[in-house]
Amino acid sequence: MTKQGIFTILENTKLTDNVYKMILSGDTSAITAPGQFINIQLDGFYLRRPISVCDWDENTVTIIYKVVGKGTAYMATLTAGKELDILSGLGNGFDTCTSGENPVVIGGGVGVPPMFGLAKELIKEGKKVTAILGFNTKDEIFYEEEFKAIGCETVVTTVDGSYGTKGFVTDALKDINCSYTYACGPEPMLKAIYNAATVSGQYSFEERMGCGFGACMGCSCKTKYGNKRICKDGPVLVKEEIIW
Repeated sequence: MTKQGIFTILENTKLTDNVYKMILSGDTSAITAPGQFINIQLDGFYLRRPISVCDWDENTVTIIYKVVGKGTAYMATLTAGKELDILSGLGNGFDTCTSGENPVVIGGGVGVPPMFGLAKELIKEGKKVTAILGFNTKDEIFYEEEFKAIGCETVVTTVDGSYGTKGFVTDALKDINCSYTYACGPEPMLKAIYNAATVSGQYSFEERMGCGFGACMGCSCKTKYGNKRICKDGPVLVKEEIIW
């Protein structure tokens, strides 16, 4: 179920050089699963901006976004009290029923935020969760302490070795005995996990979107079970249906 509503910014703070955390208040009843996203209308921009949900409760939703273009640069200037027109409850989120007892959640860069809400849900279900957070350098790291605070065994990797495990998320994954993998991040990372993981999993894909709710067909991709719309049928796909 998708809902359109007005949300008010409570907080918009800088986490790293180009990554921001925004907390908004509003009707979050349409958000029902980790891995879903919201679509934000911005003044002066024709297309809404889709941003994954990091965390939510009955009154607030938290998003974390990276400044990569004019739209997100504008978002970074917004302050508390600003009202935004938002579509919420978008996308098909992660299914925790198949996780087993020792799932691993893997996030790369701005693929980290949706894994936080997923990890909270898995821990609530009594699972022993390990989080692997991948970044290029120490300066890009965010949310490590937040994952630890909710009870995740947390491993951080950096490509340049400036912090944590040197290398990629797959370098950390090979040393972990896991029952299932959940991942979100750039496509090369997802493909590497797909090839490295010996268990099944669910991967959240990024794609340029037009409408964000399945009407325009602009984000369709091929799967083993036919074409799927990333915004409506995804962004989460099961490992066994993915075609690279």
